[in-house]
Amino acid sequence: MGNIHDIARIAGVSAATVSRALNGHPYVSDDKRAAVLKAAEQLHYEKNINAVHLAKGKTDTIGVILPFVSHPYFGFILGGIAAEAERQGYKLLIVQTNYDILQEIDALNMLKLKQVDGLIITSRECPIELIEDYSEYGRIVLCEALAHSRLSSVFVDQFKAFQTALSFFTQRGISRIGYTVLRAEGKSSLARKKAYEEQLSRFHPEWVFDRALTIEDGTRIAGEWAAMTDRPNAMVITNDFVAAGFLLECRRLCFAIPEDVAIIGFDNHPLSGALDITTVELPLHELGTIAFQQVLLKDVTHHELPFRLIHRNSV
Repeated sequence: MGNIHDIARIAGVSAATVSRALNGHPYVSDDKRAAVLKAAEQLHYEKNINAVHLAKGKTDTIGVILPFVSHPYFGFILGGIAAEAERQGYKLLIVQTNYDILQEIDALNMLKLKQVDGLIITSRECPIELIEDYSEYGRIVLCEALAHSRLSSVFVDQFKAFQTALSFFTQRGISRIGYTVLRAEGKSSLARKKAYEEQLSRFHPEWVFDRALTIEDGTRIAGEWAAMTDRPNAMVITNDFVAAGFLLECRRLCFAIPEDVAIIGFDNHPLSGALDITTVELPLHELGTIAFQQVLLKDVTHHELPFRLIHRNSV
């Protein structure tokens, strides 16, 4: 594979003309541009993309950190990010971390090494102080509430959303309420615990079920719930997939919904509509769109997005 000097020799032009022609500079005659492109093709020339990025001062690539690529919650956010990236002419570099801090730090180092122009973090395990240290290398946007941070954020208030679900139950005289979380010490989980303790007179740690992410997790949790002698008669569930697994397993075990246990899910995935599950709708696609717009801005901004409860026949 030749370099620009080889191309210049074959095309009969200067190396500067080769550089301008290959980079789409407008002030190159058609015949010289054609000669350069023909010579480049003969030599199977490929640009040194790192050199191009260095010269431009940008990569036109945004990194996206998410714990699970395959889960619908993050898939909807990623869909919003991807659509806006395509509209604005950017590429994405996706990093799946499984909530591994070392994987997250590797992704942050991509920003430090100028491999990406900015980072969108959909969910994290890293301490916020560590992430803020990397903000000197480029734009970072988090999909969580960060009102007093040096980083931009776009979020749905998990505390308010969970409170709304709890209130929906209590207004109907239901107070024996359990709930599910993905990670017991996660930011959203701690917000839910705080909302529960403020809303209800007594906290029941045995009514909190963790590792709730998939339909299979919902099936498992339904079995754990059914085996309890003192069990809640209502559940606020992490997402609609877990809610679906919980509902279907309860029915298989001959429990009636909502008579034996009422259910509220989260996200308003089409599956919740198909199974008639009450859910809290979160604007995840819009969240992804705004996150991408923020990562291109110079100023730090914070956006809180609305949610709404959709009442169906699981309550």
